[in-house]
Amino acid sequence: MNAEISALLDKMQKMANDFLILLPNIVLGLIVFTIFIIIGRSIKRLVKRLTRGRRQARNLGMVLGRLAQGATILVGLFIALSIVIPSIKASDLVQLLGISGVAIGFAFRDILQNFLAGILILLTEPFQIDDQIVFKDFEGTVENIETRATTIRTYDGRRIVIPNSELFTNSVTVNTAFENRRLEYDIGVGYGDDLEWTKQLMLEAMHSVDIVLKDPAPDALVMELAESTVNIRARWWISPPRRADSLDSRDQVISAIKRKLVENGIDLPFPTTQVLFHDQTEETDGDRSRQREGWPAGKSEVPKPRSISGSLKQLVQMQNGNNKVDPHKSDSKS
Repeated sequence: MNAEISALLDKMQKMANDFLILLPNIVLGLIVFTIFIIIGRSIKRLVKRLTRGRRQARNLGMVLGRLAQGATILVGLFIALSIVIPSIKASDLVQLLGISGVAIGFAFRDILQNFLAGILILLTEPFQIDDQIVFKDFEGTVENIETRATTIRTYDGRRIVIPNSELFTNSVTVNTAFENRRLEYDIGVGYGDDLEWTKQLMLEAMHSVDIVLKDPAPDALVMELAESTVNIRARWWISPPRRADSLDSRDQVISAIKRKLVENGIDLPFPTTQVLFHDQTEETDGDRSRQREGWPAGKSEVPKPRSISGSLKQLVQMQNGNNKVDPHKSDSKS
């Protein structure tokens, strides 16, 4: 029993001596690793500062800064391990890095997928910071593009974090990709109105709004013969194409068009529905060539319409006629 305790104490003493021997190397390794972390952050800030004033190179600077920071920290880790454990060779570290890279790749596949997608987004620049985008049910302004996810600020003051892999593999609408943007709105007018005159009035109304661009010029196109209206589409361009400008121009253009049309007596009808009651007492019932509903054009003999009260009166007379008793048949029975 005393021998076992003595062996345990000797082992603990040896471990303590080994730790004391390695302590200077551990402290030196930590110091070196900390220095490399600080250097990596400094390199990242330097690259971002050099590309901050250039919009086209800003995203590329973010990518290069983060990659340079990661590479610097990785080199510092290798050097620190070499200092702490002098027996480790560079080839052993590379081999360890390869094996651990495969294991980490399987364990964090989604994270690495988002990381690679983020790098590709930053390099290809389908959209940039401060752009206004639409992705599925989300719409807002791009706040930040990181290597893992992209954050957008919605127009009602919320923050949405979207994984980069989804942004890279799905369709994204960039509303501010170009300097100008075209907006449109359908307006229904009456069937009895002069369409050319109505379109001219709509163009005058759109030209009267300052935010509407003169070049490209606005236009008005007849789009549909609807159930109770003729729909004319008003189209106009704005710059810049941001959400606030879009709402402002829509408010001013629609208000100006409505005011202009009303002042000039153009009808803006409400939806109406026509209900036809089929007269089952007509002699033409069942004869599709002579019925009023859908009467073919060019026919000279057109059945006259009959009021509901007249139809009911005729129906009562027909029923009374069928129920009338023949006096001769009554006498014969008596």
